[in-house]
Amino acid sequence: MTASIPQRYATHPEQIPGMDTADLRARFLIDDVFVAGEVRLTYTHHDRIVLGGAVPAGRDLPLTGYPEIRSDYFLEHREVGIVNVGGPGTVTADGEVFELVTGACLYLGRGIRDVVFAGDDAQFYLFSAPAHTAYPAALVSPGEGTVRELGDQLTSNRRTLNQYIHENGVKSCQIVMGVTQLHPGSMWNTMPAHTHDRRTECYLYFDVPEDARVVHLMGERDETRHLIVGDRQAVISPSWSLHSGVGTAAYSFVWAMAGENQAFDDMDAAPITDLR
Repeated sequence: MTASIPQRYATHPEQIPGMDTADLRARFLIDDVFVAGEVRLTYTHHDRIVLGGAVPAGRDLPLTGYPEIRSDYFLEHREVGIVNVGGPGTVTADGEVFELVTGACLYLGRGIRDVVFAGDDAQFYLFSAPAHTAYPAALVSPGEGTVRELGDQLTSNRRTLNQYIHENGVKSCQIVMGVTQLHPGSMWNTMPAHTHDRRTECYLYFDVPEDARVVHLMGERDETRHLIVGDRQAVISPSWSLHSGVGTAAYSFVWAMAGENQAFDDMDAAPITDLR
């Protein structure tokens, strides 16, 4: 076991009107996902998700057990999706070495004991959920998943969506995961905004220019709030919260979900004309 994982407790939508900016950021924004030489994780009680980053910075960096998950090793009762948002690196799982280029996605299933990250410039984003059975490890390189072209340049949301872990792709118990890249001149990551009461979704924003930010919308449709998000920061979106965002420049993001089902299109639209 290693040091404790910081915890974010589940919230009720009725709490939102009483929260100020600092409260919202403390509950839903993770601004220190990547720290050189560390595995830095956060445990959210929304669907028991654990998310965070691993930055080997030139040395082998193991993924160990934590008191909060009451397991001898991290994947004893869990699965994890991993996306490399840095330079090339490797993930070794029970002796099998997987080479992850920038943008590659790796799935590791329940029961894998030893996980080690390596790479001088690699930055691995981790999204983990409880798992009831074991599925085989699988690596997907950029462009090898299910690619969907969405949106329109006229509405500033032309984007390429790469589905990696999903019901018609890499198999998992709960996790649905992929990467979306906005085209130059597009800023909205999804429109209309939406909810899916059956799953928690987390966004990791990256490729955000240093002098740019993403305005991430959250809350209920008649009680919206926002978070100002920088590069390589993550947002926890509870099942009751809508999620959408607009940047001051084009960017990319890793989206990942866990909960009741794995149907990507199971969502309830929240048209902008309905938002308050």
